[in-house]
Amino acid sequence: MRKRIASGLAAVCTLAASAYLFAQQPGTTLTPPASIVTQRTQPLPTRIPQQSVASHGVLQGLVLNDYGQPSPGVQVQLGGLPGPPNSFPTPSSLRARTAGDGIFRILHVPPGAYTLLLTPPGGQLFRQSNVRIDAGQVLSVQIRLPGLSAQQLPAPLPQQPVDLSLGGSFNVISRRPDANGAVVVAASPPQAPDADVFQAIPDRWDIQMPDYHRYASMEVPFILGHWYDPFNRNRLKGDKPLFGRTFFNFTGIALTALDGRRLPVPSDISTAQPGEYGFFGRGGQFFTAQTLLTTLDLFHGDTTAFRPVDWRLRVSTAANLNYLAARENGVVYPDVRAGTTRFDEWVGLQEAFGEVKLHDFGPNYDFASLRVGIQQFVSDFRGFLFADEEPGVRLFGNLRSNRFQWNLAAFDLLEKNTNSGLNTFHRRGRDLAVANLYIQDFFAKGYTAQFSYHFLRDNASVHYDDNGFLVRPAPIGNPIPHRIDSQYIGWSGDGHIGRINLTHAFYQALGTDDYNQIAGRRTSINAQLAAFELSRDHNWLRFRISGLYASGDDQPRDGVARGFSSIVDAESFAGGEFSFFNRESIRLTGTGVALNAADSFLPDLRSSKDEGQSNFNNPGLYLYNAGLDAKVLPTLKLVANVNFLQFARTQPLVFVLQQNGIQRTLGTDSSLGAIYRPLLSDNIVFVGGVAVLAPGRGFQEIYTAQTLVSVFGTIRFQF
Repeated sequence: MRKRIASGLAAVCTLAASAYLFAQQPGTTLTPPASIVTQRTQPLPTRIPQQSVASHGVLQGLVLNDYGQPSPGVQVQLGGLPGPPNSFPTPSSLRARTAGDGIFRILHVPPGAYTLLLTPPGGQLFRQSNVRIDAGQVLSVQIRLPGLSAQQLPAPLPQQPVDLSLGGSFNVISRRPDANGAVVVAASPPQAPDADVFQAIPDRWDIQMPDYHRYASMEVPFILGHWYDPFNRNRLKGDKPLFGRTFFNFTGIALTALDGRRLPVPSDISTAQPGEYGFFGRGGQFFTAQTLLTTLDLFHGDTTAFRPVDWRLRVSTAANLNYLAARENGVVYPDVRAGTTRFDEWVGLQEAFGEVKLHDFGPNYDFASLRVGIQQFVSDFRGFLFADEEPGVRLFGNLRSNRFQWNLAAFDLLEKNTNSGLNTFHRRGRDLAVANLYIQDFFAKGYTAQFSYHFLRDNASVHYDDNGFLVRPAPIGNPIPHRIDSQYIGWSGDGHIGRINLTHAFYQALGTDDYNQIAGRRTSINAQLAAFELSRDHNWLRFRISGLYASGDDQPRDGVARGFSSIVDAESFAGGEFSFFNRESIRLTGTGVALNAADSFLPDLRSSKDEGQSNFNNPGLYLYNAGLDAKVLPTLKLVANVNFLQFARTQPLVFVLQQNGIQRTLGTDSSLGAIYRPLLSDNIVFVGGVAVLAPGRGFQEIYTAQTLVSVFGTIRFQF
């Protein structure tokens, strides 16, 4: 029902805009169109799935004065039915008042034939008899009230109401489809108005907006826009076609990132400062990056919101400049003679694909499309498993009026530039196949379930990153090149059940690693990940609780690897970019691997998330989160989170570090961030915050008791 009402409201808004256009033509007057004679077609064979049969109708319309201008403040009421008294009950609440644009709406109208009564402020009474509204029908009308001047001054009140039908001032514009799929169409097209009061418009893209004034003050006139203006009609932003139904959209983004942090850093074989002593050196670091992204998107279709494009060509590039300053050697390069600072630059091709629609499955925009090339793909709602831009082939579409969405995809992953994370032009030797299915309203309205299968083959290879560190195979244990075949079977979901917002995920990982370096042997994979988030909105506040479990390995030397490791995750969960443990990568002391990678909560002991291999022999994690989102202003949002972190198992750490008695408590991660959008859009966005990790006993036994801090910010400008 809401979809049909929305369609009807759109029709009335279009009608109102048309009234303004014709009313403002110099030297012309607005003549209402002739009545449209309508008839009902045969009902369609089936309704849209899940659509219930409506028992009420809707009346909406536009009220004009003699000058063709909107008439605000007119009281509109559906009165009693003609015929015998009490032949049909008439609810007393079926009334409305026209707004400043002359539009009124009366919802939930029981089916029947009514008398429509209109009363201008202090004016005479007008009526239209036998206005019939059927169940599930949206009736749109246009009404001209005679005798009203431009100043809305009423004529003297007559003894009897004025019958609108006598003056031809009541016109039916449309009758929208009812719940049974029946459609009302015009039996014959309406006669065109006379040429002297009608100006033909060749298309709807260059309609000149009128000199419209709705308010006496704070007036914002209509603006046609310029090529450099993304907020108004712009051919570069897809607001108008280049030709026919072919559109072009250019997106430019300038992203500046700043991060000052304190991490546990060993003093390496040579300290940065002469005479410095102690195993852990000064852990202060400063990182900044400037990234320029451009996207050229050419597509053929139309502006219908739900209709997929017929074809698309898209190219996205990213240019990155980054600078890192550390206070100890061995951080930026393995050679201590290289110093403690690094400046790097890179240009990557992040998207370059073609897309074509293969088939339409019905009138409700069900389709199948094929996309080939470098493309962005996120395999679940929160990026727990795979989120990246990689070359591949993707077949996707939907069914049953978009209730089901599906993907079949295969990717051949690229090497990444170490310091920017952007694509290079070299193949990685890592292949991924994905199949997933989304089902809306799975067991409750508002909840969407996703079932997925991932297969990853990571072939044996040797690779040093751009800074000279060995990352494949990881420099830990016996670094022998090895192949990993892993499979992930998962169920995730997102949506709401009643007033409770719900997000969850579960993945079972299976497969083989032909030589795990920690186990020193071939291992089979049997690992799990589970996560959930519950939240509820109260006014301008959202309260959240969440938890995550990544299984750990309690027997690192046996033939089964039980620690969960992802493909390329980018988790937006439990604080996401605001969380210290998710934001910062902490290297594992005395090894060539990290305890965790940036943009990941998983302590999976990988040399690099982008360039290294998955490692299923790891300690795993328990995460408990409480958070609060506060929209204190329309332009300002605050995000607060507290995470308590524990290792699921510590045996892999005990074996790798050769250190007994490591406790499970990792620490408490607290963060406070702010998102500021001064224009109430994504064209200018400021993000900043501070995150603190207070070490627990387990973290102190691996590193130090020093509190770790990250102060960060990003500035984003988008055209």
